[in-house]
Amino acid sequence: MPRDDPIAICLFCGSRDGPIPAYREAAEALGKSVAARGWSLVYGGSSIGLMAAAADSALRAGGHVQGVIPAALVDREVAHRGLSELSIVQTMSQRKEKMAALSDAFVILPGGIGTMDELFEVWTWRYLGAHDKPSVLINVNGFYDPLASQVALMHDHGFLTAGISDTLVVANDVDDAMSHLAAALQGRSRR
Repeated sequence: MPRDDPIAICLFCGSRDGPIPAYREAAEALGKSVAARGWSLVYGGSSIGLMAAAADSALRAGGHVQGVIPAALVDREVAHRGLSELSIVQTMSQRKEKMAALSDAFVILPGGIGTMDELFEVWTWRYLGAHDKPSVLINVNGFYDPLASQVALMHDHGFLTAGISDTLVVANDVDDAMSHLAAALQGRSRR
């Protein structure tokens, strides 16, 4: 059955920019690339940090951007009011569930504990068979090198089953991530 709606890419990343300009540049490149492919972007709904950089870039490129933000963060993270769609939910758990339900794949840029929480939740859901959506870490400036080493250690010590570490792809840049997603999503039916 042909798709009549765009592939939706869920982005997890920081609500801050971080100290390295390459982080923001990657977020902007990702937003632009998602829009250029005719895909839509789903993210946490913030108007600040890397989250906003990706959303604004996608919007400038004519893309569709849907934000999902908990009511408690509407003012704190300054909810982005210029999006194609903005959903306000009650809890962080509802935010993650809605973002995952709306999306066909996950991309993770640098971020803090919220980003790590989102990453590990969707990766755990994949491990448990709740979805088979691809997940890609974009390793900007080596940000995820320590995490990749930890995942390898967990695998080597038998805490990850065979193949599960392969379900989290580490890409060197946005182009690499987008190529992986295009291949992984080719021919897929919607969610």
